[in-house]
Amino acid sequence: MYNKKAMTNLLSVSNNLSTKYTSANTCAKALVDTLENLGVVNIFGYPGAAVLSIYNELSYSKIKHYLVRHEQAAVHAAEGYARVSGKPGVVLVTSGPGFTNTITGIANAYADSTPLIILAGDVSPKENKGKVFQKVDIISMTKTCSKKNFLLSPDDDIKQLIEEAFAVALEEKGPVVIALPRNILESEYKAALESVKNKTIKPQITETDLEKVSNMLACARNPFILLGGGAVDAVDEINKFVSKTKIPVISTLMGIGAFPSTNPLYVGMIGVNGTYPANTALASCDFLLALGVSFSDRSTCKNSDFAPNAKIVNINLKKIPNNFEAEIVADSSTFLRELMKYLKPLKDYTNWYNKITLLKAENSNSNCIQSSHVLQTIYEYTKMFEPVVVTDVGQHQMLTAQYFNFNKPKKFITSGGLGTMGFGLPASIGAYLANPGSLVLNITGDGSFQMNLQELATCREHNIPVKIIIMNNNYLGMVRQMQEKIYNNMYQVEMINPDFTKIAEAYDLFAVRVKAENELIPALEKAISHTGTAIVDIAINSFEEI
Repeated sequence: MYNKKAMTNLLSVSNNLSTKYTSANTCAKALVDTLENLGVVNIFGYPGAAVLSIYNELSYSKIKHYLVRHEQAAVHAAEGYARVSGKPGVVLVTSGPGFTNTITGIANAYADSTPLIILAGDVSPKENKGKVFQKVDIISMTKTCSKKNFLLSPDDDIKQLIEEAFAVALEEKGPVVIALPRNILESEYKAALESVKNKTIKPQITETDLEKVSNMLACARNPFILLGGGAVDAVDEINKFVSKTKIPVISTLMGIGAFPSTNPLYVGMIGVNGTYPANTALASCDFLLALGVSFSDRSTCKNSDFAPNAKIVNINLKKIPNNFEAEIVADSSTFLRELMKYLKPLKDYTNWYNKITLLKAENSNSNCIQSSHVLQTIYEYTKMFEPVVVTDVGQHQMLTAQYFNFNKPKKFITSGGLGTMGFGLPASIGAYLANPGSLVLNITGDGSFQMNLQELATCREHNIPVKIIIMNNNYLGMVRQMQEKIYNNMYQVEMINPDFTKIAEAYDLFAVRVKAENELIPALEKAISHTGTAIVDIAINSFEEI
């Protein structure tokens, strides 16, 4: 039997708390008001005691909260939203494990320069002696994977702090973490006497730099423009510059879509899993204009062998330690507009074009593996919709980068810098919410899909019509391939998978399995015409390589 008196007291306390937070001018209310004023319309989160005051205020706001089934997925969903919309994604989680579950997503956003705001509940600073329930050191944990982090104190104006966090996330392109002690959230809000002005990043472009780059470009016979993730907001300027100069373009994984893949001057993606024409031609390049490139090891392979004959000019929002011929701190748009004013007559690139054309022809004659055919078929069938394609991490990711054509930015969303399996499905949710009505394809592997498949419940609850394409080979294919080549075929990556169509049925979602090539188009027709979430589970060869 339950204790009736105890239950009555508990209900009384609950009612008192509800009354307290409905009308009070608390910091929690000030926070939600500020989010509304900043244009936030969606928040991805998971509630807990430390942030219930915020949830209470959200119920009176116009902001829609999306309850995910795991906090890591909340961050990935916010990433997908940010990458498509260009606005910071917002995450709300509770203290302790609620926050620690976000670390992978925060690190992923940091690696890929995605603007996020992480609102993390915290215990009272007064509770700092001995073991305290759900207490973790949020600030120490995020020092190396956030652009900035804040611990809200009683002396802070929470409105100013939130505004500063948004400014940092947008200007420095990355996640900002805010630890919010419960006792402060529930306390009365008091505005600061003076507002805090945020510093902005100013381009450091000099006339000397522009003359130097223009002179190098005028001397180049085999030039390339290399586009990274930092160039996706400079599409107009890139198109104008390439149209005027006729310089061929290559990209990193994160730069895909910053220049049309179908343009004859686009050669392909470079790097460990890059295309043959792009990687081979890069070795002969004598001038490389890098726009928004992080120069990660997956792109440069061995740094000593990267573009060995090229003079490299790096344009980025931050300096990268390297032996560049010139390094200019600026956004790509501003730099290209200024450089256009200083352009000198350029060389004849006929021989360079001919070399690249031969490399493309040589590559097209190679035998395509089964997965590439599947992805080419999906591309041809869906290209009329101009879909947003969100991948997970693995062989399917690299094949999608190679065999889909992306002619606009923010159409290819992937985990590049951290390589996070499980990114795809929740990021697809965020991508769709950033552009409702668009066709969103989540191309994933059987391993990656199982990392966050619980978010099928989020899709079902909110009727989010993501189309999930599972490239199912019953292996962790990328790892198996490396084990074959490096570690004498010692496998630990064969997977006994469930029937994904039955999992879809359990969530009351549509699913179809493809076992033969002639079943693919009919399956795509059914999935895309279906009004809600749909899964296409495609059985592919277990021992394919990329």
